[in-house]
Amino acid sequence: MPPFSYEMHEMAHLALAPARAMTDVARTWLESPINPFSYTAAGRNLAASAKVFERLTRRYDKPTFGFSTVAAGGKTIPIVERVVWERPFCQLLHFEKQFDTGSPEPREKLFIIAPMSGHHATLLRGTVEAFLPFYDVYITDWVDARAIPVAAGRFDLDDYIDYVMSICEVLSKDSWSGTVHTLGVCQPAVPLIAAVALMEAADSPYVPASMTLMGGPIDTRRSPTKVNLLAQERGSAWFKSNCICTVPFGYPGAGRQVYPGFLQLTGFMAMNIDRHITAHMEFFDHLVSGDGDSARKHREFYDEYRSVMDLPAEFYLQTVDTVFVKHALPNGEMTHRGVPVDLSAIRRVGLLTVEGENDDISGLGQTQAAQELCKNLPQHMKAHYQQDKVGHYGVFNGSRFRNEVVPRIRAFHRAVKTPDIGLKLVETA
Repeated sequence: MPPFSYEMHEMAHLALAPARAMTDVARTWLESPINPFSYTAAGRNLAASAKVFERLTRRYDKPTFGFSTVAAGGKTIPIVERVVWERPFCQLLHFEKQFDTGSPEPREKLFIIAPMSGHHATLLRGTVEAFLPFYDVYITDWVDARAIPVAAGRFDLDDYIDYVMSICEVLSKDSWSGTVHTLGVCQPAVPLIAAVALMEAADSPYVPASMTLMGGPIDTRRSPTKVNLLAQERGSAWFKSNCICTVPFGYPGAGRQVYPGFLQLTGFMAMNIDRHITAHMEFFDHLVSGDGDSARKHREFYDEYRSVMDLPAEFYLQTVDTVFVKHALPNGEMTHRGVPVDLSAIRRVGLLTVEGENDDISGLGQTQAAQELCKNLPQHMKAHYQQDKVGHYGVFNGSRFRNEVVPRIRAFHRAVKTPDIGLKLVETA
């Protein structure tokens, strides 16, 4: 049993409820324009303190993507978010462009595999937004494990790979299907490349035209980070004993074994605690000074960052053991339901790897390792790009991502064509 329980976390949250209610009432009064005290320095400081306390102790709901339109081809096109594929642990969202009849050709599809690592798929909102003008975009929306009844069964890394293969097949079978490109951000890099290898080994006609792996842990022995070293040092047995909890009653998934999202968030924040403390002190100053724009940016980031989900215990533990402890993929020992995952089987799918210079989650070289492992993929079907001056988040979000990474991904995709029979690269990236 872990040294804490899910029930303890819930009790701590409930214990703070009266204090949150009181500070919220106080903040409302302190910010009221009819209260003369709200115009004083002391009033502004007290109101800012109440706001910071409320945000530090609240529970953050799952955010929404919130896209309603996209500017493409000089037009503003309405967007409708639809669920087009669904399983107990995942929904596939399609950002469907309405009345977009500008091109007689099928639009290229971009299948984004969001990480199942504690945050919701909306963490990739900026990623989706950057590609929407150019592609028909789909993304995996993983379901919070505490919301899934135990009767729905288990979910592990093998199931994750099955989901990826199933979605690739569904998107490729679409009667109005253009080229299908795939993109895995961080954790999905391993299951994505494994799924492609298994499809290639089975000579599937539904393999995607390309896969882009961004900041993913293909070989964590290269430039190991704190996260990698911790997993290697402790081993999967330690994580099972210390990090797995049971969902308490009151949730649909009561009784399910999970790796709690709040524990993952605590770990991530502890890695850069000075940065987070500074950010909240600056947020306080922005509230006091009335700098609404800067305060809004802080709220937007932390509304997303602090919104977390629970992971199925079997998926989390199998991933830790396979990827971070045994290094099964680069060692050629990874299997999927007893079948070897052989990356040398990949021959038809273009490979682009992207890394960030200052990535403290997936160190330099970890994603690039895929280039060497796909040894039978022709050299002109491979490309690697390192984005300077960005950390892990900057690999898939922010101005450098939009201005420097996205154009290179699009250029690589332009090198991939879909002829009438099969898939092949007809021009170099």
